[in-house]
Amino acid sequence: MTYFLIFLAVAVAAAAALYVVGLNRQEPDAPVYADALAAPVANLPPVLLPGTPEPADVDKLRFSLGLRGYRMDQVDEVLDRLRDELATKNERITELEGALLTPDRDAARGNADADTSHNG
Repeated sequence: MTYFLIFLAVAVAAAAALYVVGLNRQEPDAPVYADALAAPVANLPPVLLPGTPEPADVDKLRFSLGLRGYRMDQVDEVLDRLRDELATKNERITELEGALLTPDRDAARGNADADTSHNG
Protein backbone atom coordinates (compact mmCIF):
# COMPACT_ATOMS: atom_id res chain seq x y z
CA MET A 1 0.00 0.00 0.00
CA THR A 2 2.85 2.41 0.82
CA TYR A 3 4.51 1.83 -2.56
CA PHE A 4 1.22 2.48 -4.29
CA LEU A 5 0.83 5.88 -2.54
CA ILE A 6 4.40 6.85 -3.42
CA PHE A 7 3.84 5.81 -7.04
CA LEU A 8 0.58 7.77 -7.12
CA ALA A 9 2.24 10.91 -5.72
CA VAL A 10 5.05 10.72 -8.29
CA ALA A 11 2.55 10.17 -11.10
CA VAL A 12 0.45 13.17 -10.03
CA ALA A 13 3.56 15.37 -9.80
CA ALA A 14 4.73 14.25 -13.24
CA ALA A 15 1.30 14.86 -14.74
CA ALA A 16 1.21 18.38 -13.26
CA ALA A 17 4.69 19.13 -14.61
CA LEU A 18 3.78 17.86 -18.07
CA TYR A 19 0.59 19.91 -18.03
CA VAL A 20 2.50 23.11 -17.17
CA VAL A 21 5.17 22.46 -19.80
CA GLY A 22 2.56 21.49 -22.36
CA LEU A 23 0.51 24.59 -21.60
CA ASN A 24 3.52 26.77 -22.27
CA ARG A 25 4.37 24.97 -25.53
CA GLN A 26 0.84 25.00 -26.91
CA GLU A 27 0.50 28.77 -26.67
CA PRO A 28 3.93 30.36 -27.04
CA ASP A 29 2.46 33.86 -27.42
CA ALA A 30 0.27 33.53 -24.37
CA PRO A 31 1.29 35.87 -21.53
CA VAL A 32 0.73 33.16 -18.90
CA TYR A 33 4.41 32.25 -18.48
CA ALA A 34 6.02 34.84 -20.73
CA ASP A 35 7.33 36.98 -17.87
CA ALA A 36 7.98 34.29 -15.28
CA LEU A 37 11.36 35.76 -14.33
CA ALA A 38 10.34 39.41 -14.47
CA ALA A 39 10.27 41.47 -11.32
CA PRO A 40 6.96 41.27 -9.49
CA VAL A 41 4.65 44.23 -9.70
CA ALA A 42 4.63 46.15 -6.47
CA ASN A 43 1.08 46.52 -5.23
CA LEU A 44 2.08 48.13 -1.95
CA PRO A 45 3.72 51.50 -1.41
CA PRO A 46 7.45 51.30 -0.68
CA VAL A 47 8.65 51.61 2.89
CA LEU A 48 10.94 54.61 2.80
CA LEU A 49 12.66 56.86 5.25
CA PRO A 50 12.84 60.59 4.49
CA GLY A 51 16.08 62.11 3.16
CA THR A 52 17.19 63.08 6.65
CA PRO A 53 15.63 60.49 8.95
CA GLU A 54 14.85 61.34 12.52
CA PRO A 55 14.37 58.83 15.36
CA ALA A 56 10.60 59.39 15.22
CA ASP A 57 10.61 58.38 11.53
CA VAL A 58 12.01 54.98 12.46
CA ASP A 59 9.24 54.52 15.02
CA LYS A 60 6.64 55.20 12.32
CA LEU A 61 7.95 52.48 9.95
CA ARG A 62 5.60 49.58 9.32
CA PHE A 63 6.43 46.66 7.06
CA SER A 64 3.85 44.56 5.30
CA LEU A 65 3.90 40.82 5.73
CA GLY A 66 4.76 38.65 2.77
CA LEU A 67 4.07 35.03 2.06
CA ARG A 68 6.75 33.86 4.45
CA GLY A 69 6.64 36.93 6.66
CA TYR A 70 9.60 38.16 8.66
CA ARG A 71 10.98 37.74 12.14
CA MET A 72 9.34 40.68 13.82
CA ASP A 73 11.59 40.54 16.87
CA GLN A 74 14.74 40.82 14.73
CA VAL A 75 13.41 43.66 12.59
CA ASP A 76 12.13 45.51 15.65
CA GLU A 77 15.52 45.10 17.36
CA VAL A 78 17.34 46.53 14.33
CA LEU A 79 14.90 49.41 14.02
CA ASP A 80 15.24 50.22 17.73
CA ARG A 81 19.02 50.27 17.41
CA LEU A 82 18.80 52.45 14.29
CA ARG A 83 16.53 54.89 16.11
CA ASP A 84 18.93 55.08 19.06
CA GLU A 85 21.95 55.59 16.78
CA LEU A 86 20.14 58.40 14.94
CA ALA A 87 19.27 60.07 18.23
CA THR A 88 22.89 59.80 19.43
CA LYS A 89 24.15 61.18 16.11
CA ASN A 90 21.76 64.14 16.28
CA GLU A 91 22.76 64.93 19.85
CA ARG A 92 26.46 64.81 18.93
CA ILE A 93 25.93 67.07 15.91
CA THR A 94 24.06 69.58 18.06
CA GLU A 95 26.83 69.44 20.66
CA LEU A 96 29.57 70.00 18.06
CA GLU A 97 27.68 72.82 16.37
CA GLY A 98 27.29 74.47 19.77
CA ALA A 99 31.00 74.04 20.45
CA LEU A 100 31.83 75.68 17.12
CA LEU A 101 29.67 78.69 17.92
CA THR A 102 31.05 79.15 21.43
CA PRO A 103 34.71 79.89 20.49
CA ASP A 104 33.55 82.42 17.90
CA ARG A 105 31.55 84.25 20.58
CA ASP A 106 34.44 84.02 23.03
CA ALA A 107 36.87 85.32 20.41
CA ALA A 108 34.53 88.18 19.58
CA ARG A 109 34.18 89.04 23.26
CA GLY A 110 37.95 88.81 23.75
CA ASN A 111 38.57 91.16 20.83
CA ALA A 112 35.97 93.57 22.16
CA ASP A 113 37.58 93.47 25.64
CA ALA A 114 41.03 94.02 24.12
CA ASP A 115 39.75 96.98 22.12
CA THR A 116 38.19 98.55 25.21
CA SER A 117 41.29 98.09 27.34
CA HIS A 118 43.52 99.35 24.51
CA ASN A 119 41.40 102.47 24.00
CA GLY A 120 41.11 103.21 27.68
